[in-house]
Amino acid sequence: MEALDFLSMARKSKLQQVYVLHGDEDFLKRLARTALEELLLEGADPAFAIASFPGEEADWSVIRSELATVPFLSPRRVVIVEQADPFVTNFRAQLEKYVGQPAAGVLILEVRTWPSNTRLAKLVPAEVTIACKELKAQQMPGWCAQRASAIYQKKLPNAAAQLLIELVGPSLGVFDQELAKLAAYVGDRAAIETEDVDRLVGRSRQAETFKIFDAIGDGRSADALAILHRLYAQGEDPLAILGAFSWKLRRLAQVNRLTQQGMSMSQALAEVGVRDFAMRSWEQLLQHLGRRRLDHLYEWLLEVDLGMKGGSQLAPAVQLERLIARLSQPLEGK
Repeated sequence: MEALDFLSMARKSKLQQVYVLHGDEDFLKRLARTALEELLLEGADPAFAIASFPGEEADWSVIRSELATVPFLSPRRVVIVEQADPFVTNFRAQLEKYVGQPAAGVLILEVRTWPSNTRLAKLVPAEVTIACKELKAQQMPGWCAQRASAIYQKKLPNAAAQLLIELVGPSLGVFDQELAKLAAYVGDRAAIETEDVDRLVGRSRQAETFKIFDAIGDGRSADALAILHRLYAQGEDPLAILGAFSWKLRRLAQVNRLTQQGMSMSQALAEVGVRDFAMRSWEQLLQHLGRRRLDHLYEWLLEVDLGMKGGSQLAPAVQLERLIARLSQPLEGK
């Protein structure tokens, strides 16, 4: 089940013995976990009802004992294994035997990966296997508007949501932080307008990341690198900057694929969620990169991502600089 679907119906869900939160969107995991805790505890104090363990250190005997503990001042015991991938690997057989057996407690596993073809995955009901993945481009504006209304009691018109997406990137956690700032900024006004997003977020440090793409599109390699170095000096982490880069470069690669399948440039851009006000800059960037570089974007992104996470001896900052130089330099024979 997708996380957004689960969140919309969590209060009506039938209680289960095991829940799995899987994927790499940590903000959605936090929302799903909070919804589960509210559902399972029924208003009880979490201090008396929840036990959490890091996956690298958790031992099955301890977890099983916690699950068998009679709840105190709570309708049930909730045991959470965080970053549980190594725990699942080490105790897969015990988990397979446990699923379906009567227990006093409820087990929540937070994992990055959850292959659906394993015996364990098949034993856990699909409705409690909650996928917390990066939202698709077409889902982002709706989620942003819904979040603004439900949590901050503000309307967020589509144009304002699209601009916020363009500036902030795909991280839902960053989105929520910016929505909170915008809600406070507009005060008693009922809506957050495009002008508010441009004024408050568009001029923020985060927006500097996307100015690099303007320089890349113009072939201004030195300017692109200068902006990057300014971000470093302001304390931005290279991996966080890569996250914003990944969001845009993946969509550029998707546009490239769609145009190769016969779509026009404008149709392909609309398909990946680019709005009218941003079309010109995207088209210029695509023209600069050319087919040869566009064909390699996924490959280059994976190379840098793995390199930054320990697969390369080069410093993460240097790896990102090399990627920007590769993208911004003039390319003959496009």
